[in-house]
Amino acid sequence: MNVAVMGYGTVGSGVVEIINTKHAYIKERTSEEDLEVKYILDLRDFPGDPNEGKFTKDFNDILNDDSVRIVAEAMGGVNPAFDFTAKCLAAGKHVVTSNKELVSTRGSELLKIAQEHNVNYMFEASVGGGIPLIRPLIFCLAGNEIQSINGILNGTTNFILTKMIHENLTFEEALKIAQDNGYAEKDPTADVEGIDACRKISILSSLASNSWIDPEKVHTEGITHITLEDVAYAGNCECVIKLISTMERLDDGRYYIVVSPAIVSKESQLAAIDGVFNGALVSGDNVGDVVFYGQGAGKLATASAVVGDIVDCANHDVNRRKIGWNEENKDLVADYREVPNRYYIRLKVEDPDLAQNEIRSSFGDIYLLARSGAFNTELAFLTSEFTENDVREKIDGLTSAKLKSFIRVARC
Repeated sequence: MNVAVMGYGTVGSGVVEIINTKHAYIKERTSEEDLEVKYILDLRDFPGDPNEGKFTKDFNDILNDDSVRIVAEAMGGVNPAFDFTAKCLAAGKHVVTSNKELVSTRGSELLKIAQEHNVNYMFEASVGGGIPLIRPLIFCLAGNEIQSINGILNGTTNFILTKMIHENLTFEEALKIAQDNGYAEKDPTADVEGIDACRKISILSSLASNSWIDPEKVHTEGITHITLEDVAYAGNCECVIKLISTMERLDDGRYYIVVSPAIVSKESQLAAIDGVFNGALVSGDNVGDVVFYGQGAGKLATASAVVGDIVDCANHDVNRRKIGWNEENKDLVADYREVPNRYYIRLKVEDPDLAQNEIRSSFGDIYLLARSGAFNTELAFLTSEFTENDVREKIDGLTSAKLKSFIRVARC
């Protein structure tokens, strides 16, 4: 069975490498189907590459070759990836991808095309890199209504926060180390502003709710405003700060979906996930809590998930897998500002006693925090549960304090 790979970057080259080096091993898992890479689509030249004879710059070579049954899209971005994927599916070819941006924004359209032409569109590698998340969520946990998903879904931000927590580095210092080690792009915006994690939780939420969750509906914050002061305060109350992607089913059937830094208790399974590793805590109404953990990025880790989908397609060449979700329910995502939560708040004050009295009068019970070296003009505390609208109104009403930091407390 012939395979085409579109894009020969980090993931695409990894897919080709695994298929070539694990050829016999893969064959044993594909009903004796012999998988061969016939085409590699890329506009660049790769002189001396061992796969040199398989390169093409013409997409039509893949599209018009009926012997190509499976296409691995590793181009990234929406265009031309969407157009190429749609045409391959319409031509009766299975497509697998690691492209989280494409799946989260245009996946509904592609899944519909795949269904119409009885082919598979699979995207295990789009969330969590090499961590099996999507297939277990769909099939292994099918006997559960998913109550919540809380995850560390971006390795770059987790690496940066780990450096800040354990080595007392500033955000800027930790980011530079991440870039020097290849864990962060030259332009790290998609990672550090939470955009990458937002795309991933929207995919998981779409699968869990069986309704497309538009990433634009997911409130998203990054980690650029996190300071060492915040890290110290969190540490002194036996917590750490992580970029947490949260989906929680509310009592009224709607979903609370947010990506933001969060204060995570060290008792949580997610608190110990450090470096570039990813993890997700999934809660089902019957199974309870299930934890997934592993490498969330990297050439071979991500490529292994793509190859897993290729093998699945080979084994379901005629009878397609039912993977996907229904059309968007525009009322499904709750306004995050109206859902009660606890918060970490750090304030600059002029008169600590006056400010503390005003804070207690407004917030009621609070948990005051301390850190070594703090000025007496600084107050930090954890609130009890309020809606964010209420908390913001209370902060705005303070006359003796100025907001410096505002971080949600994790719901896991």
